[in-house]
Amino acid sequence: MPEPVKKPASAFIKKPKTTDVIAGGVAVFEAETEKTGIKVKWQRNGIEIAASDKYVIKSEGNKHSLTINSVGKEDDVTYAVIAGSSKVKFELKVKEPEKVEEAPPPPESAAQPAVSDAPKGADAPQPTISNEPTDGSKSSEVLPTEAQQEAPVDPIGVFVTRPQDGEVTVGGNITFTAKVAGESLLKKPSVKWFKGKWMDLASKVGKHLQLHENYDRNNKVYVFEMQIIDAKMAYAGAYRCEAATKDKFDSCNFSLVVNEAPAAAEMDFRSALRRGSMVGGGRRMTGAFASADGHEEGRELDFSALLRKRETEAKTEAQPDVDVWEILRKAPASEYEKIAFQYGITDLRGMLKRLKRMKKEEKKSTAFAKRLDPAYQTDKGQKIKLMVELANPDAEVKWLKNGQEIQVSGSKYIFEALGNKRILTINHCSLADDAAYQCVIGEEKTFTELFVREPPVLITHSLEDQVVMVGERVEFEIEVSEEGAAVKWEKDGVELTREEAFKYRFKKDGKKHYLIINESTKEDNGHYKAKTNGGESVAELIVQEKKLEVYQSIADLTVKARDQAVFKCEVSDENVKGIWLKNGKEVIPNERTKISHIGRIHKLTIDDVTPEDEADYSFVPEGFAYNLSAHLRFLEVKIDFVPRNEPPKIRLDCMGQSPDTIIVVAGNKLRLDVPISGDPVPTVIWQKVNKFRARQHGAFQMFPHSSCVLCLFQNNELVLLSDQSKDITGTGGDLNNDNKVLSDSEGRVRVEMYEDHCVFTIEGAEKEDEGVYRVTLKNPAGEDTADITVKVIDVPDPPEAPEITNVGEDNCIVQWQPPKYDGGQPVLGYILERKKKKSYRWMRLNFDLLKDLSYEAKRMIEGVVYEMRIYAVNSVGMSRPSAASQPFIPIAPPSEPTHFTVEDICDTSVTLKWRPPERIGAGGLDGYNIEYCKEGSTEWIPALHGLIERTSVLVKDLVTGDKLNFRITAVNLAGASQPAVTKEPITVREILQRPKIWLPRNLRQTLMKKVGDTINIVVPFQGKPRPKVIWTKDGQPIDSKEVGIRNSNTDTILFIRKAERHHSGIYEVEVQIESMIDKATIAIQIMDKPGPPQNVKIVDVWGFNVALEWKPPQDDGNAPITGYTVQKADKKTMEWYTVFEHYRRTNCVASDLIMGNEYYFRVFSENLYGLSENAAITKNSAYIKKTGTDYKPPNYKEHDFSEAPKFTHPLPDRSVISGYNATLSCAVRGSPKPKIFWFKNKVDLSGDAKYRMFSKHGVLTLEIRKPSPFDGGLYTCKAVNECGEAEIECRLDVRVPQ
Repeated sequence: MPEPVKKPASAFIKKPKTTDVIAGGVAVFEAETEKTGIKVKWQRNGIEIAASDKYVIKSEGNKHSLTINSVGKEDDVTYAVIAGSSKVKFELKVKEPEKVEEAPPPPESAAQPAVSDAPKGADAPQPTISNEPTDGSKSSEVLPTEAQQEAPVDPIGVFVTRPQDGEVTVGGNITFTAKVAGESLLKKPSVKWFKGKWMDLASKVGKHLQLHENYDRNNKVYVFEMQIIDAKMAYAGAYRCEAATKDKFDSCNFSLVVNEAPAAAEMDFRSALRRGSMVGGGRRMTGAFASADGHEEGRELDFSALLRKRETEAKTEAQPDVDVWEILRKAPASEYEKIAFQYGITDLRGMLKRLKRMKKEEKKSTAFAKRLDPAYQTDKGQKIKLMVELANPDAEVKWLKNGQEIQVSGSKYIFEALGNKRILTINHCSLADDAAYQCVIGEEKTFTELFVREPPVLITHSLEDQVVMVGERVEFEIEVSEEGAAVKWEKDGVELTREEAFKYRFKKDGKKHYLIINESTKEDNGHYKAKTNGGESVAELIVQEKKLEVYQSIADLTVKARDQAVFKCEVSDENVKGIWLKNGKEVIPNERTKISHIGRIHKLTIDDVTPEDEADYSFVPEGFAYNLSAHLRFLEVKIDFVPRNEPPKIRLDCMGQSPDTIIVVAGNKLRLDVPISGDPVPTVIWQKVNKFRARQHGAFQMFPHSSCVLCLFQNNELVLLSDQSKDITGTGGDLNNDNKVLSDSEGRVRVEMYEDHCVFTIEGAEKEDEGVYRVTLKNPAGEDTADITVKVIDVPDPPEAPEITNVGEDNCIVQWQPPKYDGGQPVLGYILERKKKKSYRWMRLNFDLLKDLSYEAKRMIEGVVYEMRIYAVNSVGMSRPSAASQPFIPIAPPSEPTHFTVEDICDTSVTLKWRPPERIGAGGLDGYNIEYCKEGSTEWIPALHGLIERTSVLVKDLVTGDKLNFRITAVNLAGASQPAVTKEPITVREILQRPKIWLPRNLRQTLMKKVGDTINIVVPFQGKPRPKVIWTKDGQPIDSKEVGIRNSNTDTILFIRKAERHHSGIYEVEVQIESMIDKATIAIQIMDKPGPPQNVKIVDVWGFNVALEWKPPQDDGNAPITGYTVQKADKKTMEWYTVFEHYRRTNCVASDLIMGNEYYFRVFSENLYGLSENAAITKNSAYIKKTGTDYKPPNYKEHDFSEAPKFTHPLPDRSVISGYNATLSCAVRGSPKPKIFWFKNKVDLSGDAKYRMFSKHGVLTLEIRKPSPFDGGLYTCKAVNECGEAEIECRLDVRVPQ
């Protein structure tokens, strides 16, 4: 690979410098070169400046100057002067005049490099940097664009114009151009663009890089362009362009400098955002398409606005945080995997174990006024606060994490004390903080679990639709926001699992995830979905049967001896190989016979044709039932004796076609052999005849024996083109000596003369070559003339952009018009392609040509933005694609509302209710439309004006007695759904319904409330017309001052703001309609605290014991006495301590009293409300006397606790599932503590790492890690100590899951 050429020393001896100029003034930059005659170029922001009134360029000897008139703010940019390979940069700084007015805003294109007086062909947002060679140039002024295109061909390389260094501002566009001479080339050269040494930019084509190529037929030049769009700083660096032809190779190095955007040119993003909101209050469809200008490249259409409004309205209220602990606690085991994937749980098994250990209810605590919640959850990177409330604010608190005390370290953990609150704050939570936490006060603890949830995994690069042939490899690729994320793949809603590994292969590479189908089949058609817990992406796979289209078949040839025969065909698939047959036998390539395959074109070339080459030739594509055949006819030249003075004769042979018409494909070579005869040798004249202006076309005249002259007749005068004979003036008429001699006759259109025939050749046929060519033979013996019609056919012009109509849920109608020019051949059909709006991959929709001008496109994804384009195909080939259609979104109307029923009927109104449609779709739901019509009529009348969003409605102002049918439709952007209609006509008349009370279950037993509580009893009932409701208490009317009664059409409410004991009683509610009555009774009991017990007295005192006795209280608080609380107090301190709680008897014995102390006792009574306010205290005290005897401990014989091992809990047989950890447990006792041994099938398991053995308080456990069927068998546990041994056995069966 050629290395960049080292730049020589600077060509300037005087360089221009940065200049300050006041706005409106004139700026002059001067430069001097080392040598005279060097061509100098001036650039503005990397774009060459052309001379104009604004920019005056002068060059005198080695002095060069650039004058900028009427300097404005837009001229405050970077300039450069270039001489040879030397380049000098300088700046022009524009200052405001003293009388400062508000400066005009910068032009919209300020963020992109621009030239104010660029040539007319230049595009300001996409400036073209094109530098021509300067060798041999006689003028130092910059040539205009037209002159640059006529630069001489590079005699060494293949470039006419080489791409040169360029500059661009961040956010701007720039184009590099390379031109290759095509006059001497038989096929298009291959051009590649590289960045650095090896990065091929053809694979990077997309939003920021475009490669273009075209052929300038006027100048016979291939033009290749590399356009960089919205440049960034990372795009700067060295680039290389390589061009290759059949026998030549050339490369050119150039560089790109990306400058930072000036502050004055920053885009006003607020105004850019306002443009999208100017449409404002219109409906969604209007707002979404108000800015949809298909010709603006600067912004993209926001089609999501069509779908976002309904979604944002529904989300205006803050959504509560999801409690994963609560979801797991309530969910069945079969849903655990799904929940873990949805909420990003990485350690599901550990989390379920912690959930199982969490205490359902904790005992009442004296140290904590408020404990920790059972579980907390937070997102990764967020902070969480754990708070408890203490009963004693002075208590010392410790925080533990997984049993280890948390120490103060930096800002990770923050401990706070606010009154009786203690708060632990954990900042920047990570997965390491997902643990069990405890708060400890003394011996009391409160536990909680913290779950740190990872953020949702987003899809940063979506799936792309794919169209493949049967048997081809398919690879779907997505990129997610985090490495190692869980991704699920689905096909048509069915999850693809690892069990289908033979069909599907899943691959991970960092953030990229792949779904690979090695050999696709027709069954693989469908929609594939990649899902993460934060999003999903859908793409369609279309698997087509292998079909091959023949764009150009091989044609019959008639070739003379020693000439070349070329059979050429073009097929639709460039990867298809094939064989050539001659009379049914395969053609073997040799020195004279060559076979080539370039892209879609297959060629068989036979040099120096001989009579043996005359045969039938066929091309058979490999793997397809095609056979393209043609015949090669050898033209023999017979030499006959011709008498002298024979009149000339033309013997035409037009390659097997009609003798007066020849059809040639544009770009191909036309060679016409015309045998001639005559004596003396005739003069041959070729003319292109125009039916209307024949005199304005030229004529070609040839002379025999290589003394031929190509002549052009204009206005009946002969113009000499190639003078190879001095006798032409005698046969060609008067010549004008002022005519200029041009190049020789070896041009694109030429005539070659031989002894017995002449050859008319057109290289690279063009549309302008079409017409009637007349060949005339003249000699003294006579004259002969023949007309040959040459018709040039080409591929059609691209059709205009198709139109999209009748857009449905997953389909639409595409319509288009025929191309303006069919290429000279009838259009055989059309090919349609589609793509997603933000994708660059076009997907072909049909493999058989479409004959009509419309097509129904199907299998689209609802809610996705699509574009369409069309190709026209004739017998020559396929046209360039049309412009893309206007983007569109497949949206379907919703389904009909469900459960449409009548809820209530009155004399003048009907109440209807329903449920939303089962399928709403991407278009959302705008509302519902209600209509009715009378029985027997077909006119549907709107029940309400406009749409409603509720799922129930009251239709008023109806005529009593009318029979009406009602229907409802759901409406969205795509239109209205199918209607849901009532099953039968509804009569507008109130229906008599018997009264019925539906007493709630909790009111069917005595309702017990505490004094001071609020009582609110709701009793639903039914009945029409509205029934009369009557409440009584114990058979008497209720006092409305103390008890509130509220009635409605469907229920009655009894309300007591503050209950008292006298509110207790039997309440009766009666519902009455005329003579029909229904009743219900409700028992209410209001409870209060009981009174203290009566006559508490000390019955007896002995030893350390005191016997007490008392009587029940007189007032039980309107509730049965449930127990008593007995307390004692030392006479010295009078601090009371509880002896008994919830004691049910009326006598007790207080024991374990202290000798020498004197005690008082008191008793509280207790009912369902609670303890009595006061207690009954003993009048006398009980004194515990001291005894004078000395205590003599008895002598006990030391007991022997030794015991042989004995299993107290059996080892049961177990059946477990393969792949899940299993445990075997039993219990043993023995003294001293026995040693434990585990055996499997009499084999000791002590040294096997697969088994773990535990022993805790006599409970023995053997854990088997992920057992397999091989681990099944007989397991034995053996316990041994000094006194003996014992063993126990069980059988383990390991099952394989089905």
